Amino acid sequence: MTTTSKLWDGNAMSQEDMMIKDTVLVLDDNDNVIGSASKRSSHEFTTDQPRAILHRAFSVFLFDESTGELLLQQRASTKITFPNVWTNTCCSHPLHGMEPSEVDSPEDVANGSVLGAKNAAIRKLDHELGIPAKQLPIEKFKFLTRLHYWAADTVTHGNDSPWGEHEIDYVLFFCVKSKDELTIKPHPDEVDACKWVTRQQLIDMMDDPELLFSPWFRLICKKWLLDLWWKDLDTTMTTDKYCDFVQIHCFDPPKEHLGGGGNAGLLFEDEAAGDKSKKQGAYGKIKTHKESLFKQLLHIDEVFAALYFLYVKPLKSNLETPYIRDTFDANDLAFCDDILVKVSRSFAAVIQQLPSTMLVDILVFYLVLRALDTIEDDTSSFPSQEVKIKYLLNFHKTALADPTWTMDGVGEADEKRLLQNFDKCHRVYAKLNEKSRRVISDIAQRMATGMAEFVGKDLGQGTTDIDQYNRYCHFVAGLVGEGLSRLFAASGLEKPSLASELFLSDQMGLFLQKTNIIRDYLEDYVDHRAFWPQTIWMKYAKSGELGYFTNQQDPEVRECSLACLNELVTDALELAPDCLNYMSKLQCTEIFRFCAIPQVMAISTLDYCYANSNVFTGVVKIRKGTSCKLILRTNNLDEVHDTFYQFAQSILNKANVNRALGVNDPSYARTVKICKTVMETTAQAHNKQKTIRRMKMLATVGVLVGCTATFFKDDTSLKIPSGVLPSLIPIALGVHAYVQYKYTQLSGLTDAKVLEQK
Repeated sequence: MTTTSKLWDGNAMSQEDMMIKDTVLVLDDNDNVIGSASKRSSHEFTTDQPRAILHRAFSVFLFDESTGELLLQQRASTKITFPNVWTNTCCSHPLHGMEPSEVDSPEDVANGSVLGAKNAAIRKLDHELGIPAKQLPIEKFKFLTRLHYWAADTVTHGNDSPWGEHEIDYVLFFCVKSKDELTIKPHPDEVDACKWVTRQQLIDMMDDPELLFSPWFRLICKKWLLDLWWKDLDTTMTTDKYCDFVQIHCFDPPKEHLGGGGNAGLLFEDEAAGDKSKKQGAYGKIKTHKESLFKQLLHIDEVFAALYFLYVKPLKSNLETPYIRDTFDANDLAFCDDILVKVSRSFAAVIQQLPSTMLVDILVFYLVLRALDTIEDDTSSFPSQEVKIKYLLNFHKTALADPTWTMDGVGEADEKRLLQNFDKCHRVYAKLNEKSRRVISDIAQRMATGMAEFVGKDLGQGTTDIDQYNRYCHFVAGLVGEGLSRLFAASGLEKPSLASELFLSDQMGLFLQKTNIIRDYLEDYVDHRAFWPQTIWMKYAKSGELGYFTNQQDPEVRECSLACLNELVTDALELAPDCLNYMSKLQCTEIFRFCAIPQVMAISTLDYCYANSNVFTGVVKIRKGTSCKLILRTNNLDEVHDTFYQFAQSILNKANVNRALGVNDPSYARTVKICKTVMETTAQAHNKQKTIRRMKMLATVGVLVGCTATFFKDDTSLKIPSGVLPSLIPIALGVHAYVQYKYTQLSGLTDAKVLEQK
């Protein structure tokens, strides 16, 4: 192992010297220092280490307070990694063996001091830009957050590039009153050019296809710098509003930086971070916990379900029906369909299978609420909360009344595009029947009023109590349930009385919203808009901070966090009986599936979250194969009851196992009670579905045996009377058909086409 001298002199070393002699801090995914490696080996992308070696880095952003300008550098053409690119003021690595020390501990990160990274920044600002240490008081550096990213230098070295970066990067801000205070003498082997730029000048530079920018700088700009930190520089430097010392934000690189010598693929997300189709709030947020492909393939039933769902019985879109083509403008509708898929791919498929007479009504309803949600979620584009509240409260009078209304500069990626082109949505909205327009406008107005109520609240530590938690869920999801019930009834495909089922509609929405809030604990906490009620989590957080639960390496924290999680899962599960009651009142097959699919996904997610510590370290998602299997079993109420029974039983089993292991769960009795309630409610359907599965299995075995016997019919050694085994084929097929008719077709639901004829 190479050792770095305390008397480090960058001016006495070539680029190759530093590659060999500098020893960087090797890390695990939690930013713990676990060793060291040469700068060279830590940046090599090979088949043995496709993304090199994860190590610590820092990125300095130096501002002129008098002009608001940021100092950029263009990395020297002689640099081995990422030459010629424009980037932030200085970016490099803390090293082992330095004096003063450049190694930070978890405690240093937790309190925001990170003197090690700051010492390294001072050393490299002197080396790269010639800024003397005396002009850089260490106390003036502001530590904001950390990002874990990787990128192959394929732009410089081609698709098989042997070089790249894989770092946990500490973002440091530094301000001077005037650039005239600084001595800047760039080192020719490090920097080709320097430039002070305003925010708009940087935006213009990044739009210039002739200029290259480092991938880490592009990620920081897109996520934080341009629309948050730089816009509010004084707040960034003088308060901790934008500081996040807890979460390590994870990013895959822009598409052009995938690959390299180890042919590295995506690490954190389903799509590359540079893909502009990323929906708001999902851009490189946090780590997603996913099972390996091998483990997923071990679930054979889910593999077959996925293949069957994709190729035999997919959800079919009804957008191309004559009624829709004749009623709505093709271009406007195409935009609405396209943007729906972009902002919510899974929900789009569920909407598209609805009957043509109400499909567009629900599609527009969803887009209107998504536009409203985009305004609420944007934390950086409005000059004040009062201005945002004004836009929310006037939304139904502007966006839904003015056919030319659009909004620019709010939201990210596709949500931003939705607002920029909202006039297209309005033209489709305007052609809906009056009943539907009235419902959509009413729900949008009431939801906006609720959102405005919560915009001014400090939700960094969650909602205050269960009542506020339920109230928030009512505004953002319960009202959606009410709106859907009213639209269902207005379509004539459901009974008029469904519009009056306000309580059950609200409970349906709360069930889905609470499930999402439980699953999204870490993402919401990082965004400083959390919703876990304080009256619950404060019973378990010894520090009195919601972020207490993130330290899963501490056994006491882990125990407390799981107890808190289980209470919240139980609270959500107590809504399940009302959800089942609501679905029992539906009569249209397509509407039933539309409602049932998100419900079965929700109870599956609750089961996955129960006693799962991964909730506190990233995003947990059910397997895609599980999703396909669940969707295929939403054809009738019995199948949905069976699904609820199985997941309630699974949660009950987990609770009992933990109890047997001596785990002290204060919610145990309450969890057992609601699980048994759900199981009692759904037991009859579960038993019926179990019988169906057994009979279908026997029928399948009969067909296989019959086919096998037919193949070996001339084999006299079998000594079986001719025709006995082959006759199993029609018998088995008959059993299968009987089961299909008796148990599946008699579902109590009616297809939309039949209801429309009535």
